[in-house]
Amino acid sequence: MLAFPVALFLFFFSAISAHLITLGGESTECFFENLHKDDKLTVSFQTDSEDGEYGIRFHILDPAGRFLVNEQSTSFGEFQITSQMDGTHKYCFQNVTPLVRLFTKPQFASHLKFVSFNVHGVVYVSDEDPDHQDPMERQVRELSELLEAIRDEQEYIVARERMHRNTAESTNSRVKWWSLIQSGIIVAVSVFQIYWLKRFFEVKRVV
Repeated sequence: MLAFPVALFLFFFSAISAHLITLGGESTECFFENLHKDDKLTVSFQTDSEDGEYGIRFHILDPAGRFLVNEQSTSFGEFQITSQMDGTHKYCFQNVTPLVRLFTKPQFASHLKFVSFNVHGVVYVSDEDPDHQDPMERQVRELSELLEAIRDEQEYIVARERMHRNTAESTNSRVKWWSLIQSGIIVAVSVFQIYWLKRFFEVKRVV
């Protein structure tokens, strides 16, 4: 009877745990999972940054070095693979600074990206007949997958809200400065017109 509460706790703990890494300019962080053939692995992540550039490179390699996933520029996602062979599989997050940013902001420290990721759905295929597996264990696994889906959706919503808020604040800042510039131009033109009309009538009165 003790096995079920322990298994339930482990499933719940894995469902709510997440990892956070910081990627400096042009840096790469890799992680490894030992899988058997037909095992499944799911990785989901969200990115954030200080300079508004959210895209990173993400890839998963099999033990032979072949790409199973190869995303060149993405800020969030969920990727699942099914192992085709036994061995160590590698997944990596890479911060790539856009070429324009290299010329405008050469300091790599200004291109920090923060990646929150989860490794879930690691399903190890059992040699046991699925029809004879413990029904309680199957239900716990299904509940764990449901919790993971809910958590991923919440993280996605929070990340998208943060990105939209940053975009809105940046747009508001540009609108504010453009309004101030327009006001300054209007004031300058008005002062010039008053000065020009005053000079015009003074000259006309002298004549």
